[in-house]
Amino acid sequence: MASLQLQAVAAVLALVAGAGAAHGFEFHEATVEAIQLGFSNGTLTSTALVRFYLDQIGRLNPLLRAVIEVNPDALRQAQHADAERRRGSGTATGSLLRGVPVLLKDNIATRDALNTTAGSLALLGSVVKRDAGVAARLRRAGAVVLGKASMSEWANFRPVEAGWSARGGQARNPYVLSSTPCGSSAGSGVAVAAKMAAVTLGTETDGSILCPSSFNSVVGIKPTLGLTSRAGVVPITPLQDTVGPMCRTVSDAVHVLDAIVGHDAQDAAATGAASKYIPHGGYTQFLNKNGLKGKRIGVPNGFFQGYDQTQLNTYKQHLATMRKLGAVVIEKLDVAANLTALLVEIYSKEGIAMQAEFKLSINAYLADLVYSPVHSLADIIAFNNKHPVEERLKDFGQPDLIAAQSTNGIGPVERAAIRRLKELNANGLEKLMMEHQLDAIVAPNSDISSLLAISGHPGIVVPAGYDEKGFPFGICFGGLQGYEPRLIEMAYSFEQATKVRRPPMFKP
Repeated sequence: MASLQLQAVAAVLALVAGAGAAHGFEFHEATVEAIQLGFSNGTLTSTALVRFYLDQIGRLNPLLRAVIEVNPDALRQAQHADAERRRGSGTATGSLLRGVPVLLKDNIATRDALNTTAGSLALLGSVVKRDAGVAARLRRAGAVVLGKASMSEWANFRPVEAGWSARGGQARNPYVLSSTPCGSSAGSGVAVAAKMAAVTLGTETDGSILCPSSFNSVVGIKPTLGLTSRAGVVPITPLQDTVGPMCRTVSDAVHVLDAIVGHDAQDAAATGAASKYIPHGGYTQFLNKNGLKGKRIGVPNGFFQGYDQTQLNTYKQHLATMRKLGAVVIEKLDVAANLTALLVEIYSKEGIAMQAEFKLSINAYLADLVYSPVHSLADIIAFNNKHPVEERLKDFGQPDLIAAQSTNGIGPVERAAIRRLKELNANGLEKLMMEHQLDAIVAPNSDISSLLAISGHPGIVVPAGYDEKGFPFGICFGGLQGYEPRLIEMAYSFEQATKVRRPPMFKP
């Protein structure tokens, strides 16, 4: 069966590649800048581009299950973008995302024909009042909303298979089909890796952008908390939730980031506080090939342990490359006296705070809907109990949802947990970076996601290599709040020097 699937995929890729060449524009691996060049020189239209991605979805989604729903208005939006371009008019003139198809994670609300369900049958048919803040910004930039990416139901609140959702099934890694695509933004990562969309958006509470970006050989940016609006996003916790791009290149991710950052009255406190970090002139000015020169990069102890020698050798080569490009790489740094104990405590305190925050946040989200089959977390639990086969309760149950339902707001226990998380951050990552005057720390894959999550710090994952089976792994540059400019410089310089990423091979 696997052999037949691979033969089918190979045939699909050959046909699509031929179609792309026949139209005079190379669709595969096309960047946002190449797309805009194609628009300007007449070799490409938004309509042709959307048709290409819809064709990719039609051919590959039965195998990869990365897209949960396609927007029936996508072609109309593309035709509108083409008409605007011909007239040289429109509010989106000048935006690099104008006419570019974007796939949104299924927890990012859109006020259109698409559903917003966070992968759950319980929210199928719900109607939102307005586009999510980031979706509204993309529309103002002229992007075409291609559809929704599949995600694991209720994100961190169910120990389900990576990328599995009640609505969409389990997403599959396009490099090694039998391997995990990782995390609730798996659909976004798989889709952009397999060229089922030009660019995608994911969301992260703790690792959900960084991990699937690592495991699907794409670039993921987890922004500073509040840099992008969470309004209209099915929530986990406002203490950690953030929205960011997942793309095939650093430059594409930065173009998307530029489009989605900014103040939003619907998420006023967080976006207002983070707006001070947005640089005048945007983030693309930091796409600097010499961006590693003079940067101080820390390598914390403990995170590179447990990887096989091939990966370790690759990471050592990457650290050497950073030094060659002018970075000061400082190894053998301790985030804590006992890293394992630190991570265990973070996980424990996160769980305490997250359960109470989730109940409050999801109930508020449901109350704001125009229509919903469920109106509270209690209703969701009851819905799952009434649909045990579809929700696979026998396999997964819903203990985290039940635990969240048993909470009663932010009381002394929760406040103590939140306070302790702030202490762990101040005495851990922040202290380390300040004492050594670091611009970033680096670590494999998403291994530092918890250190970044507990105080809303940013991180960027870039493809780093492939193991002997062809399975991808990444490297993460993490920093303190507002460090996006220097992280972008480092990530872009690293990417341009190493050129690691290659297209998926669809191995068994």
